[in-house]
Amino acid sequence: MRLEFDWVDAFTTQPFGGNGCAVVHGGAVLSDETCMGYVRETSLVECTFTGPSDVADLRVKYYLASREIPFAGHPTIATVAALRHRGMIGDGPLRLETGAGIVAVEVAGDLITMTQVAPTFGAEVAPHLVAAIGGITPEEIISPPQIVSTGLPFCITVLRNRAALDGLRFDPSALKAYAQALGHDGIDIMEPYWITLEGATSAGDTCARLLLAPPSPPEDPFTGSATGAAASYLWARGLLDSPSYVAEQGHGMGRPGQAQVTVLGPRDAITGVQVAGQGCVIMTGDVFLPAGDEGR
Repeated sequence: MRLEFDWVDAFTTQPFGGNGCAVVHGGAVLSDETCMGYVRETSLVECTFTGPSDVADLRVKYYLASREIPFAGHPTIATVAALRHRGMIGDGPLRLETGAGIVAVEVAGDLITMTQVAPTFGAEVAPHLVAAIGGITPEEIISPPQIVSTGLPFCITVLRNRAALDGLRFDPSALKAYAQALGHDGIDIMEPYWITLEGATSAGDTCARLLLAPPSPPEDPFTGSATGAAASYLWARGLLDSPSYVAEQGHGMGRPGQAQVTVLGPRDAITGVQVAGQGCVIMTGDVFLPAGDEGR
């Protein structure tokens, strides 16, 4: 199949910042194997594949190199930026059908705001299990790590300061022990999302990192889904004075990214999270991929 694609850097206004995502228009008909193979070919963390929807304006499928996932934040921003770049949408509301449900998006010029679903708060995790994954001591963690999802689960882990965040060193054997302790098979791991209440720049209020296991690249430059989960955690636990703030990620990788975040609802009854950012199209063209036979 010959399909059109756009390569978009999300959560940035400049090329080579934020997090890249290739958006394959009409690619939702492709097989899982083809989609995962395409992600591996790009060396990106995630790519999206779009198609028609009976319940929303557009269907979006999200893939890592290893599997399909129900939702992802920076690919959502990238997908909408690609649609806008092609003149397929204008300003106003947009509804996306995802594996995590309907995601509401608002487009206002270059700013794209997605409203992630209300958070699900899961189990707390022993600090020593999480600390070992990043090669730090449990004392660097200042709040109980907890599994939180606004469409995709992460273990939200708040660190003492930027020095602890910058000093993280991924330990794959510790990740395996962590996964086993949570009862996971090592494929669908709820990775720790490391965050500190200090910005990477004077404009930021938080800074975060997400370290990844193969076959994904070693680190994610900006993680929109985890940003929503972290915002829910910070607001619910009283670690934020305001429900609106600026989240930063990727600066240590030379790919600075930024999002405007607003938690909706009171601390004990969060109804959703708005995560807003911009996208920069840096490449566009055609891909030639094996036709899918699933028709999903």
